[in-house]
Amino acid sequence: MAQKTVLKQTEKNPGSVCVLASGGADSSILLVAMTERYARVIPVYIRNGLVWEKAEMYWLRRFLSAVAHPAIGPLQVLDLPMKDVYGAHWSMSGKDVPDEASDWKEVYLPGRNLILLSKAAVYCSLNDIDAIALGPLKTNRFADSSPDFFSGFERLVERAFGRRFEIITPFSNLIKQEVMEQGRQLPLELTFSCLKPLGNMHCGACNKCAERISAFSDADLPDRTRYHRPGRVKKKRSDLQAVQPAR
Repeated sequence: MAQKTVLKQTEKNPGSVCVLASGGADSSILLVAMTERYARVIPVYIRNGLVWEKAEMYWLRRFLSAVAHPAIGPLQVLDLPMKDVYGAHWSMSGKDVPDEASDWKEVYLPGRNLILLSKAAVYCSLNDIDAIALGPLKTNRFADSSPDFFSGFERLVERAFGRRFEIITPFSNLIKQEVMEQGRQLPLELTFSCLKPLGNMHCGACNKCAERISAFSDADLPDRTRYHRPGRVKKKRSDLQAVQPAR
């Protein structure tokens, strides 16, 4: 069954879990949380050619280096270009990026979790890994982040590869504030959540920057993030923001 929500258990699974890592706060917290459950945690970043990927990987590598947890293996970077499909979509062009006033529907990336899970599932099959963890939240409203979607995909992969397979979504019953609180002791300033970065810096004006600012505030955590336009974004209720995927 998919949708496992317990983070801690008495005994660790002696095997490995692949964690879809984006460099964002949620997936970075998830990486460390999975060390409570698995002997080996494999961070996997999948490049689609999106405008923020270079910055995401920069910060993800810094976070992994700072955490240096012995159970977390080297970052695996896989490629699945989507330019030929997405075309001039804002995620590819960097134009008309959803700003701090945008609706949650505007940040949807078509087929995002389907794309990521499909590539990751093949990687796991070839590397004897029986589980993928990712970090959708309780407030995620997209169809490809629903329990039915994950359960169906889990069964599909088992059928395709003829082996047991599990999709783990331990934050699916949590709002962003609760996830941030779990990461209180982590170097969250080394995470990245921006749709239109300037170099490796958060823009401070997009939908995800607004969500990030709110998340730190709601969790009563100091926000040491450097924003290109600090103070531009008005506080939003982060528990109403959709996350696609964990960022």
